[in-house]
Amino acid sequence: MKKIAILYNPRIPESQDLGRELEKNLRDQGTEPWLTSARDEEEVARRAPQLEMLVTLGGDGTVLRAARLAAASGIPILPVNLGHLGFLAEVGPEEVQSSLKRIGQGQFWSEERIMLGLSLWRDGKETFSSLALNDVVVGRGSVARAVHLPTSINGQPLTIYIADGIIVATPTGSTAYSLAVGGPILDPRLRALLVTPIAPHLSPTRTLVLPEDTKITVGVETDNGASLTVDGQVEVELQNGDQVQVAKSEHFCRLIRLQPQEDFYRTLQERLKFRAL
Repeated sequence: MKKIAILYNPRIPESQDLGRELEKNLRDQGTEPWLTSARDEEEVARRAPQLEMLVTLGGDGTVLRAARLAAASGIPILPVNLGHLGFLAEVGPEEVQSSLKRIGQGQFWSEERIMLGLSLWRDGKETFSSLALNDVVVGRGSVARAVHLPTSINGQPLTIYIADGIIVATPTGSTAYSLAVGGPILDPRLRALLVTPIAPHLSPTRTLVLPEDTKITVGVETDNGASLTVDGQVEVELQNGDQVQVAKSEHFCRLIRLQPQEDFYRTLQERLKFRAL
């Protein structure tokens, strides 16, 4: 791989320092590295079709941002963890140089994670669309009052959730917000979608685990405002009568892996403090 983008997290000072070091070393090895902030989304998206790999320097949030930018071009991502939990991380900063060498020798495998495609409809028109790797949340606005969320599955009415919100998550997102409100953990290799209510009142409380080809529509009924949040990073204000449609995207997040495929369970044990047998 010759054309490599190095995305650093501007909120983590050491990530930019590591980025400069990687940029120099890669250039010395005859590659064409490009160092930029992960928040320079417009430029990353513009240059993505010409890139062969993204290296993210930060936490899981940096990977989520990169995934939305890289998915349409199918670019693989090497996540380097300088954050906290690091569920998506593959290597630490001290391993990145040797890892890049192994990748150059073909000693890696590629993991595909499903993503969500979502669209916001208002008065019969699509006003916003995005991809998500973790989750899509339709919920209340700044007023601490439950919203009514009529929800349909494949066009068939399911129920009206009266809740703080609904989380539609991928298996990757099952260890994020959905887990925090009582949802199950799914192996990221599964092709399934989760629907988890947030603080439901007189509404179904259990998470639904749905097939990958399910289309989920969430309506909004409220006089107090509501919001749409994508991967916890992109927020859009919602109005009464809006509809959010969510389904599995045709695009995937491709992660470069050097560890065994069962390493996800070691990560769970370490991050969630599961007791080893």
